Amino acid sequence: MTPVVLIAEELAPAALDVLAHDFDVRHVDGTDRAALLAELADADAVIVRSATQVDAEAVAAAPRLKVVARAGVGLDNVDVPAATARGVMVVNAPTSNIVSAAEQAIALLLAVARNTASASTALKRGEWKRAAYTGVELQGKTVGVVGLGRIGVLFAQRMAAFGTRLIAYDPYVQPARAAQLGVRLVGLEELLRDSDFISVHLPRTPETLGLIGEKELATVKPGVRIINAARGGLVDERALADALAEGRVAGAGLDVYATEPITSSPLFAFDNVVVTPHLGASTVEAQDKAGLSVARSVKLALQGEFVPDAVNVQAGGVVDEEVRPLLALAERLGKVFTAVAGGIAASVTVEVRGEIASHDVTVLKLAATKGLFTSVVEEQVTYVNAPQLAADRGVEVELAVFDEASDHHNLVTVRGALPDGRRVTVTGTVHTTGGRESRKLTQIDEFDLELDAGGVLLFFRYADRPGIVGAIGSILGEAGVNIAAMQVARREAGGEALMALTVDSSVDAELLSTVAEAIGSTRGSIADLRDED
Repeated sequence: MTPVVLIAEELAPAALDVLAHDFDVRHVDGTDRAALLAELADADAVIVRSATQVDAEAVAAAPRLKVVARAGVGLDNVDVPAATARGVMVVNAPTSNIVSAAEQAIALLLAVARNTASASTALKRGEWKRAAYTGVELQGKTVGVVGLGRIGVLFAQRMAAFGTRLIAYDPYVQPARAAQLGVRLVGLEELLRDSDFISVHLPRTPETLGLIGEKELATVKPGVRIINAARGGLVDERALADALAEGRVAGAGLDVYATEPITSSPLFAFDNVVVTPHLGASTVEAQDKAGLSVARSVKLALQGEFVPDAVNVQAGGVVDEEVRPLLALAERLGKVFTAVAGGIAASVTVEVRGEIASHDVTVLKLAATKGLFTSVVEEQVTYVNAPQLAADRGVEVELAVFDEASDHHNLVTVRGALPDGRRVTVTGTVHTTGGRESRKLTQIDEFDLELDAGGVLLFFRYADRPGIVGAIGSILGEAGVNIAAMQVARREAGGEALMALTVDSSVDAELLSTVAEAIGSTRGSIADLRDED
């Protein structure tokens, strides 16, 4: 029987051509729920954009379904856990819009520099006011790039052609890699102080939300112009409006907002602010690339071949049944490592110990590498692109396997050295009780733990003394954050201690900083593992 590929939203003709010769291509209006569920009954694959909801009900209605493809970057309309539970592969097009997104940031920057939008509006009203819209040149100016992921790199490369001086803030990129791009890495404070233009290119995480707020905008170089075409909420919109009103910021270009859609904002009142309705991926080329990319992935999947852009476990290919439970553990350990380290290490070793050493555990290195970058880059991280992300940032990831026995049947450790010489170690295991698997953190550096590796985890290092538990509980309680579990580990009374907490809701960077300051913590960090639960 010829596999059925169901097209639920419009695709480029070139994408349809990829599928037409090998599959029975059918079409349905994905927004017509009843029609969608009926057609899914015979589908081996379904391709959607953003309007069609592929939730648990839709997956259950498709007994033959092998792959769900989203012709775009995000996966907000696809229930990935439900698909994974049914053994359905999920793919998307993570790099389809990166050129378009970089170009959108440049378009906004140029429009702000030359007052293009307001001058156009005035002329259309019949006003010829050349002097009122005098702009500034880019040549010789300092451009600060906040985030050197793929889009940030494309932006920087294009801005170099304008004769600008490029500096960047990204704690997850090695200085040598930045130097190759002609960019000098600096701290956020220096970037804010020295930049004539600032463009943000970061993912939205608890750590980056509100990264540029009232405090940061008070330190910027007078006359700076700020661009955000990455994620809404990275620049505090109220604080930006205040800075514009006070004249500290000379202009802004925004394509994304904390809440979308949005049609009213204090920022819209400023003539020196250029706004667009989240158009970063809205180009013919980006849409065509997305369609072609997922069509090729669907073809590979239905032909039983390796799929580069799979976003769930099936991306690892054939994995031994004994190794499979450790996949999610290794990825979580990578996430925790990055959170505890506060940056990416120059080198990382993934150590696997115990009975599992007799199997091929190479995929565990990939899983850990995926975890290392999941929270710090703007694109979707997969088993395939994780090694390239590491290479792009000059991070060497090695695998070490030992068959020696320990207190646990199997242990996975992510161990790394940071550029400043500091070393971080995160270790975990999988416990099986009554047929149920639970993933546990067993060690952070030299501190022994026994904590579920799931949910929202907080870590604090501090000098052991009375009253710390109460202080943390009070601050989090006042903020409405409930503590689900807590462990304190120390080497000796009065020495350095580590507190690890599991909480029931998100904790932003400001609250984390408040807790850290209250207890004199040398380091506070967040690891959000909820999407892995």
